[in-house]
Amino acid sequence: MTGADTIAHVKHEPDLSRYTLWQDGEPVGLADYRLVGQELKFTHTEIDPAKRAHGLASILIEQALDDVRTRTDLTVVAACPFVADWIDQHAEYQDLLIRGT
Repeated sequence: MTGADTIAHVKHEPDLSRYTLWQDGEPVGLADYRLVGQELKFTHTEIDPAKRAHGLASILIEQALDDVRTRTDLTVVAACPFVADWIDQHAEYQDLLIRGT
């Protein structure tokens, strides 16, 4: 566990079709998505350049995927290369790619 784990949290903003990562009361990252039928397609992930290399993008994606898993039965489409790589490295999330198919 890094120090970022204890001070960073993810907020779902459905009106903006994104998950945002907050640290010390400031937004430091986002993961945009599009809903297409029964698919939630992650299209873009971004972390503030000054905050990179601290594992924040991983925290953002893990918490976003956990929210999708518990709140919906949607199939995840990893159109964003970072999300695709992250899921490839975390086998326990690969079932999200085939749900509902």
